Amino acid sequence: MSKLQGNTPEQSEKNDSLNRSLSHGQLTMIAMGLALGTGLFLGSSSAIKIAGPGAILSYAIGSMIAATIAACAGEMSVRHPVQGGFGTIASRYLNPFSGYLTRWAYWACTVPLAGAELVAVGHYMAYWFPDVPLAVFVALFGAIILVLNLVSVKSFGALEFLLSSIKVSAVIVFMVIGVLLVFVGLPGHAAAGTANLVNDGGFLPNGPASIWISMAVVMFSFGGVEMISLSAAEAKDPARSVATSVKAMIWRLSTFYVVSMAIILCLVPWQTAAQNSELTESPFVLVFSELGIPFAADIMNFVVLVAALSGANASLYAATRLLHALGSDRMAPAVAARTSSRGVPVVALLISFTGVVVATVMAVAKIGDIFALLMALVTLCILIVWVMILLTYQAYKKDQGDASSFTVLGGRVTAGLALAGVLATLAAMFMLPGSGVQESIMVGIVFFVLISIGYAISSKVKGGYERPDLDAMHADEDTNAAQH
Repeated sequence: MSKLQGNTPEQSEKNDSLNRSLSHGQLTMIAMGLALGTGLFLGSSSAIKIAGPGAILSYAIGSMIAATIAACAGEMSVRHPVQGGFGTIASRYLNPFSGYLTRWAYWACTVPLAGAELVAVGHYMAYWFPDVPLAVFVALFGAIILVLNLVSVKSFGALEFLLSSIKVSAVIVFMVIGVLLVFVGLPGHAAAGTANLVNDGGFLPNGPASIWISMAVVMFSFGGVEMISLSAAEAKDPARSVATSVKAMIWRLSTFYVVSMAIILCLVPWQTAAQNSELTESPFVLVFSELGIPFAADIMNFVVLVAALSGANASLYAATRLLHALGSDRMAPAVAARTSSRGVPVVALLISFTGVVVATVMAVAKIGDIFALLMALVTLCILIVWVMILLTYQAYKKDQGDASSFTVLGGRVTAGLALAGVLATLAAMFMLPGSGVQESIMVGIVFFVLISIGYAISSKVKGGYERPDLDAMHADEDTNAAQH
């Protein structure tokens, strides 16, 4: 439903409502699908290389920032469970341009990310089937997630629940075995203790500043926590489900990341854990191998494959919902707002998937440095989105106070600290050698200039944009969803 000035009655009657069919568990797992990904299973070594055992603190700080972002987005979505989530809410509490910029930035983040995750799936399959062309697996799994997203949001939610459950189970098993190895010991393995946390140069071998610098790596492991806001518009009971899901996600993320890092660094010398760049050298594989578990690399290959497929699935979902919301507000082609009889935004899905295909082809064919530039844009856009969520929350609290049934502990103060953390992360990127910061900034400037020009032209043609009436949107969406 558009909140654009000058909408015609015919436009208002178009079928653009989503279907409320996501359960509590599915809503949580959708957000976990991106937040609990390959960044934990494979990317943790990069943070360990920078901060040594101090990476435990980096992940602890990162999880608190991520939890605050999720909680802020969640509180606003409990009060306003509308399509477009945090982007639509930004249009109301900041201004329409902020909502436009936030949603296009997130779309530009999730589309290349979905492509990158599909390529990763292809590489993981090639671990077992090296003679099969990479493009075959990429096309196969791409078609699978497209079909499941086309069928209904329930089929998407069911797949995401399954994939995320596998990841969560793998991490829980790892933590249980790891804690036993550290403090109790197992047959053939004496208790390792915590000596490795201070060996090889102490707990902070590269100095206290390394905690800050490693945040530039750590924070991107948490990308996806904000997705719970997008899913609220399709939850059966958004007020209850979002609150429950945010609480569950907060403790799961903080526990999984921090405990996993602590176990790895207790069992494996940090310099060894920091050397991995391949699957067989992953800190998780090293721990499984230490136990003498056969096929440790195969087990972990399956887990990271699931993580990548889950990430691609969740990214495509997020891109589709953002484009659908932009179409509803006439900030993208209005046809993107159309939904099927099952409440699936088919046109927005197909447009987003086309973008995923283009990004995937660039990655597989290695066309110049274009794909690298796209991923640089992803890096910048996710930080911009987090900043906008936290700024929106500040304005929301000033306007609404504690109107939501779920509130963030500390409110605006906590959000302010999280905002400082995100800005510090952006600054830390400049300290990473070869991090592509300059490329990120340049590509980001070009992108934001282009979409700003697009907004100016669209606003002039449409006669300007109003701040949306979120309460009216929620009431209308409930009515339309009930009719489905």
